[in-house]
Amino acid sequence: MGNQRIRPIRVLIAKPGLDGHDRGAKVVARGLRDAGMEVIYTGLRQTPDQIVTVAIEEDVDTVGISILSGAHMTLVPEILRLLKERGGENILVYVGGIIPDSDAEILKKMGVIEVFGPGTSLDVIRDAIIKHLKRS
Repeated sequence: MGNQRIRPIRVLIAKPGLDGHDRGAKVVARGLRDAGMEVIYTGLRQTPDQIVTVAIEEDVDTVGISILSGAHMTLVPEILRLLKERGGENILVYVGGIIPDSDAEILKKMGVIEVFGPGTSLDVIRDAIIKHLKRS
C-alpha cells in the first residue's frame, strides 16, 4: 500500500489580477488534464481571495498561478498569505509567466514550489508537480 494516491492529483489553474492573456494557462490546464490530473480553471481576473476560496473549497493539491501582468510580487505573496491564514498551507503553489530570476528566487523563499517561464514544456510542469507532491 504505502504512498499510493487514491484520487487523481487536483490542480487549480488561476489567473489573478488584470492580466487578460489566458492562452498559456489554458494550454497548461489541458496538458495536466491529459496527464490524468483533475484540473479546475478559475478564468480571468480573479482576486487572491477568490483563488484561495476555490482552492480550499475544491480541496486541491496544488495551485498554478499564471501571471503575465508584472504584479506577481503583490498577488502571489497575498495568495500564499491567505492560504496559510485559512488552513491551506498544505496546498502547493507554483507560478508560470514572465518572472525575472531575482523575483523567482524571492517567491521560492516565500514558499512557491517552482516558477516556470514561457515555453516550459508540459512534461516539466507535470513532473515538478508529481515530484513535489511526493515530498510533501
